Amino acid sequence: MTHKKILIADDNANIRDALTYLLEDEGYDLLLAKDGAETLRKVRENRPDILFLDIMMPEINGFDVCRTIKNDPDLRETYVIMLTAKGQVAEQERGKEVGADEYIVKPFSPMELLTKVKNILHN
Repeated sequence: MTHKKILIADDNANIRDALTYLLEDEGYDLLLAKDGAETLRKVRENRPDILFLDIMMPEINGFDVCRTIKNDPDLRETYVIMLTAKGQVAEQERGKEVGADEYIVKPFSPMELLTKVKNILHN
């Protein structure tokens, strides 16, 4: 059985650690990125099933990362979940415009997030 891959892209180590702690016991292969450039490189190299993507990151912001992924025929099937403190409606609409599959505002419920991951990967 191949393990499902999840890439956590956030410049905040606490968020990366929290998501790692939440998801590691579920048997997923976890990848981490701290900025937009590293995120794009890891998406291309590893083809994750899900990408948790922060908006405010160094190098390339999350909106531009998402747009790049969704415009690439080889990568567009990556399920992108924008995970951000920016909860304004305009920001959420922009996330949809660049192709994000979902938009979750921090702080988030760990159990709801885990349920969402399971539903995405096992349907």
